[in-house]
Amino acid sequence: MGAIRDNWRVILLVVVLCASLFALFSPTMAADDGTDAPGLASSGVTNLQYGLQLSGGTRIRAPLVGVTAEEVEFDGTDPPEVERNVATQLENVTVADVTVRRQTQTAGTVEVTASGVTSQELGNALDAAGYAYGTTREGVTEATRQQTIDILSNKINEAGLSGGTVQQITTPTGEYYILIEVPDESRQEVVDLVNQRGNVRVDTYYPTDNGTYQQTTVLERNDFQSIGNAQQGGEGQLPNVPVVVRESVAPQFQERMIQTGLAQRGGTRCSYATSPNGTDACLLLIVDGQVVNSFGMSPGLASDMRSGDWAQDPRFVLQTRNFSEAREVAINLRAGALPASLDIGPDGEGTSSYIAPSQGAEFRTDSLLTGIIAVFAVAGVVFLRYGAAEVAVPMIVTALSEVVILLGFAAGIGYPLDLSVIAGFIAVIGTGVDDLIIIADEVMAEGDVNSRRVFQSRFRKAFWVIGAAAATTIIAMSPLAVLSLGDLQGFAIFTILGVVVGVLLTRPAYGDILRALLTR
Repeated sequence: MGAIRDNWRVILLVVVLCASLFALFSPTMAADDGTDAPGLASSGVTNLQYGLQLSGGTRIRAPLVGVTAEEVEFDGTDPPEVERNVATQLENVTVADVTVRRQTQTAGTVEVTASGVTSQELGNALDAAGYAYGTTREGVTEATRQQTIDILSNKINEAGLSGGTVQQITTPTGEYYILIEVPDESRQEVVDLVNQRGNVRVDTYYPTDNGTYQQTTVLERNDFQSIGNAQQGGEGQLPNVPVVVRESVAPQFQERMIQTGLAQRGGTRCSYATSPNGTDACLLLIVDGQVVNSFGMSPGLASDMRSGDWAQDPRFVLQTRNFSEAREVAINLRAGALPASLDIGPDGEGTSSYIAPSQGAEFRTDSLLTGIIAVFAVAGVVFLRYGAAEVAVPMIVTALSEVVILLGFAAGIGYPLDLSVIAGFIAVIGTGVDDLIIIADEVMAEGDVNSRRVFQSRFRKAFWVIGAAAATTIIAMSPLAVLSLGDLQGFAIFTILGVVVGVLLTRPAYGDILRALLTR
């Protein structure tokens, strides 16, 4: 019992190391659904997850397009009317591009998310519409940014892009960017997916009594109760997306089909694509203002519409020209429309990059070699400094145990490793060995240690120095760990974790090992 009491710190270190190794290598800790944890590509041998830099994939960093007016006085006008009034004062801006958010009963913010609109033009539009306001600025509100993050995350998940992440980052100057990382996917595919606003609607297109054609929206995203997966379509059928219309909307939609002639006896044959001014009544599937397909109505469905039976089971399919379009329609309907688009492109502030999987594998190899070189370099310096195996070997083993513990922690929570985290590990090795050298120098400064009491006195003195240095490191790194500064955040988090593990676990354990080896 005395031995356990004297060496409980070493025993605790061994227990934590065993738990870390279990998290690193146990199959029970791996993703159990056949996909990687949120972060991204698995290492295979271990349960570690690799970030974009070490696995390959696409990264997009861009602000949202938009300008905002603060403290706008609505004077009792309802938000939809404010949106219409502001939109009419701006060129090439629709009501869908204007968002009003109330902050009080009489005032709030007005956002315009159409490209090309400046804050000055928004101010002029508000003046022309008769609304007083406080200030105008570039950018959108926090609510819009958060809504965009949620919808983009849904889009990536619906598209089956495993491991994709979306987050907001803030620059030191206070600018907000949306950061999207999708492993193992090409740049063009990701850009095409996130660049779509995703406004999906169904319009009727039908001839009027005077020989012209009229187009009216009959279904929008919120009118659907459920949206199925994109289907290739059987023999003689186009790719399509099966949908179910809400029961509250179905009777009105059914009546509209009868009034416009789509549900006439024998159905309709749509030739909108080739002869828009000489076609039967059609349904138009429109995504972001573009007609992606047009289709008529089969005789059976038209008969159900006229009899009223269809409204009891309001199902039909949205046909597209190819499977890719059907997939995009299904994704946009389920994920929702983006409130603002990303400013990506040659003239935008956003950037996008692609790392090939082979390059990510090279980064992993280089990171491993760098870590091994760092360990051997530290080991060589320690042996040259002390020339005593009983001091140097425990020092190296203890320092490496910190890295194993941090790797186990990363594997346990599924934190993706990238180059910044690897840099944090190397920093942990360096600061850890520094602290252990302080302990060894203080303990051995005045010659041999003759008793445990002398050892404890010298160890406490060294530990106060180490504790003060650790507190300084934690305070210095805390802003980087809290702020959304991209790669720097991972570096700061694991540097702080390494310092905490060292002060609470590995440094005391090293002290117990030295005491056992140096005292009689």
